[in-house]
Amino acid sequence: MAIEPVTITEEQLETGLRGLPVGYCPTSKVDPMLGLSYGGYPIAELAEKEPEEVIYLLLNRELPNESQLKEFNTEFRKRSKLDPRVIEGLKALPKEGHPMKWLISGINLMGMFAKNDSYRDEALNVSAQIPELVAAIFRIREGWGDTIESKPEMGYMENFNHMLSAPGTDENFAELIKVFDILHFDHGGGNLSTFVGKAVASGQEDIYGSLLSAMSGLAGPLHGMANQECLRFLKRTLAEVGDPKDEAAVNAHLQKLWDNKDKLFGFGHAVLRVEDPRATVQYGIGEKLCPENDLFLMAKAMRNLGVEFLKQFPKISNPYPNVDAVSGSLLTACGLEKEDYYTVLFGMSRVVGIAIQIVYEREEARGGKGTPIVRPKYIYSGPSRS
Repeated sequence: MAIEPVTITEEQLETGLRGLPVGYCPTSKVDPMLGLSYGGYPIAELAEKEPEEVIYLLLNRELPNESQLKEFNTEFRKRSKLDPRVIEGLKALPKEGHPMKWLISGINLMGMFAKNDSYRDEALNVSAQIPELVAAIFRIREGWGDTIESKPEMGYMENFNHMLSAPGTDENFAELIKVFDILHFDHGGGNLSTFVGKAVASGQEDIYGSLLSAMSGLAGPLHGMANQECLRFLKRTLAEVGDPKDEAAVNAHLQKLWDNKDKLFGFGHAVLRVEDPRATVQYGIGEKLCPENDLFLMAKAMRNLGVEFLKQFPKISNPYPNVDAVSGSLLTACGLEKEDYYTVLFGMSRVVGIAIQIVYEREEARGGKGTPIVRPKYIYSGPSRS
């Protein structure tokens, strides 16, 4: 593959490495006009497959046939039981603070009891066990009773839903969470959480230490916590507008936000120049599961009217909804109203893609030698001394 030389200019410094190639990503791609694909398959073609099929695809670059999937499921489910000492460790954590702190602490606890030397083994283990960890975090923090025994034979997300047993959820949530999980598995190699995880792994830290650093990156409001911010934006808008079907009121609210220099949450993307296909999938599942829910109707109104409003301004390169524009409204509509946990659900999914990218960088890149330790150059800009 021929790569054109890149000249870094002074204007590109301190811009978050935007657009600067630093490596290869064999699992997924984000095309500005086509959106996200896994292993060459558009995300819309994968969204309603079984999560285990998609995990196999990310790991092996091919979808499994029937016998391959059966063999993979057998092996994957053997790895799915969390060490009970991790659960005991969670019970000792203070309940103050954001649930992402618990996810980060939980992954660290997992690493304390892990015994594998292979990055591939660790990636499979953490991917298989992360649903039990997240379900336990919900139940312990929220006081929903004892943690529930894992039954991996039920299926990956079916087992998660069983272990979670969240009050207020129903079969709609069970259907939604499978799609949500697949949509969030991976997103190219350069998003903050993935890049941070791979950078830490470049120092030959194990999967667990690398992933807890990745989840710290995900926890910020500009990354994984954006879904919470978007939901709160929709709730504020709904409270002010009243009727999400009142186009005049919605347009007036958009103009007010713009005049006050307030942010329209859920629009735009660093790479995409079209509507995020993950958002498109979610709007479709919303029409199926909760078409008359007011929050979902407000998300739809923002999709239709917000885009037209933002198109007035030529400097806005992407006026279209991203994945966060609608995910929170769907989770709420399907009965999971604990919005502080939405980033944890994002993390439960993204752990899989990051772990598999780490396997590539540590065990496959450069003919099996792995990538070297990350060590970018910083230019001194302090005072000169004679």
